[in-house]
Amino acid sequence: MISLLDYGAGNVRSLRNAIQALGFSITDIEKPSDILKAERLIFPGVGAFGAAMERLHRLGYVGPLKEYLAADRPFLGICIGLQSLFEGSEECPGVEGLGLIPGQIRRFDASHLSVPHMGWNDVRVERPSPLFAGYAGEKLYFVHSYRAEPSPENADWRLATTDYGAPFLSAVQRGQIAAVQFHPEKSGAAGLRLLRHFLAGDEAASMSDVGVSGADTRFAKRVIACLDVRTNDAGDLVVTKGDQYDVREAGEVRNLGKPVELAQRYYEEGADEVTFLNITAFRDFPLADQPMLEVLRRTSERVFVPLTIGGGIRSFTDANGVSYSALDVADEYFRSGADKVSIGSDAVYTVERYLERGGAKDGSSAIEQISEVYGAQAVVISIDPRRVYVETPEATRHFTVETATPGPNGERYCWFQCTVKGGREGRDVDAVELAKACQDLGAGEILLNSIDRDGTGAGFDHELIGAVRAAVSIPVIASSGAGCVEHFAEVFAATDVEAALAAGIFHRREVPIEAVKSYLREQGIEIRA
Repeated sequence: MISLLDYGAGNVRSLRNAIQALGFSITDIEKPSDILKAERLIFPGVGAFGAAMERLHRLGYVGPLKEYLAADRPFLGICIGLQSLFEGSEECPGVEGLGLIPGQIRRFDASHLSVPHMGWNDVRVERPSPLFAGYAGEKLYFVHSYRAEPSPENADWRLATTDYGAPFLSAVQRGQIAAVQFHPEKSGAAGLRLLRHFLAGDEAASMSDVGVSGADTRFAKRVIACLDVRTNDAGDLVVTKGDQYDVREAGEVRNLGKPVELAQRYYEEGADEVTFLNITAFRDFPLADQPMLEVLRRTSERVFVPLTIGGGIRSFTDANGVSYSALDVADEYFRSGADKVSIGSDAVYTVERYLERGGAKDGSSAIEQISEVYGAQAVVISIDPRRVYVETPEATRHFTVETATPGPNGERYCWFQCTVKGGREGRDVDAVELAKACQDLGAGEILLNSIDRDGTGAGFDHELIGAVRAAVSIPVIASSGAGCVEHFAEVFAATDVEAALAAGIFHRREVPIEAVKSYLREQGIEIRA
């Protein structure tokens, strides 16, 4: 009996789908006594260490889980499932972990790294394990801000390490108890193979099966496919694309394909992530948005890389007067298959209030609430700025750049005004201050669009991207303007962002994802194969 310890933290639907796709059946842990009945137990999770431990205690799972582990019974922890095995975490001082492995979980040093560690990296397997049989150095997907450090005290648990600034434990194992920091269910074929080894109870592996080396691991740049999804005039859910956010062509909503089918195609072509932006009108009641939730559910059955959903992630009151928090909305999206949620206009309004309070946090925003429960890595901020030209930096209070593309009257400076309502309304907030404020509020990633470059094929706006990249220590995704493979290499070289996103050129097959990755590899840029 394979049992899943689903305690309500993050997206476990994708793990359940991966297990079923591999041909195995699974039973959910529904009460404490079920833990001791399990023959093989999987403990997944994303989010905050404290929230995870609190839920385990509230559900009465801690005692039986410790008893199961003490008996050295088959166990696989994933992400928080690894971190919870330690004594505690800097993320939540004073909260005790399961205490099986000595030591504390520490935060990555954000002074010279982007944190969270979000994306694809290798692992350095250091001793034989059935889990890594057949591993040939493929990259696996990580998303975490805290890590377990190798030490003499945990040396007998050390199975694999990964470099990000310094080595951290990416896999641990002693006896039949194992755990990994990466997400096998989000790591494509390599992750599914590792998961199969655990599910099948494979017992034989050697170092020659693993193909390990002493080389440093290398973090990869990500290529992300984005799908703008909305209903067309016939009421069908379609992928569309606008130029400067206008999605109509000859009076009709531009239809570039079906969301689930396109997402699966991009996964098969090598996309490192898939992002859905829900731009349809029924975002006003997102929990009643069954078509979009169904898109997520069906996509997570076929796509085993991270999924992000944006649109309607905010508090709201439905037509019956029932109020829902942003956390309620995010929870439903996570349970439907999303790994991250993207917040757009609501982030601008949140930052306006934050700035009015003098930069004080009050815990009321969607960013803070979701980050508190699911971790910073679950919250993406989608920024939609446009250029505002000025004669001199002194002409505005906003952060300006001296631009290589002067304004209509020869202005040599510009600032990047944030917009809301699909780019239709500008606000008195610039992209740099928005990104910095959202990082302070708990966001874990920035999706940086450009209204000026959207649909132009003229390349990414390096001046905008460089300004935001320099202002924050969380990962940044460059978006808007890609028209050829060279544009991806140029933005990575010029701005050092972690990822680049495109939509229309992928939908229309003008630039295949395989061509982008092939060119990046030729340019010496580290990518996932």
